[in-house]
Amino acid sequence: IVRIDGRATFATNCKIMMMKNPKYILIAAITFIIIFLMNYIGNDSPDKLSRALLTAFSAVIGLGIGMWIYSKRDQNDERNNFD
Repeated sequence: IVRIDGRATFATNCKIMMMKNPKYILIAAITFIIIFLMNYIGNDSPDKLSRALLTAFSAVIGLGIGMWIYSKRDQNDERNNFD
């Protein structure tokens, strides 16, 4: 955990975790494109561009949070070390 003035920051920790792995950027870009196209093509409302962008950005942010939780869970996993 990165500590600034004795306090751990969530944003700094996520930023460092995501920047360490270039595969995350590729997965995030693919996720953004797929979700954006699904919402843009399948929507008939007049504000379909803003809705598609908002949904795609939300999906990438959710993916980042999920990957951060998953990586923290794997680091603290004691159940697989039974030998």
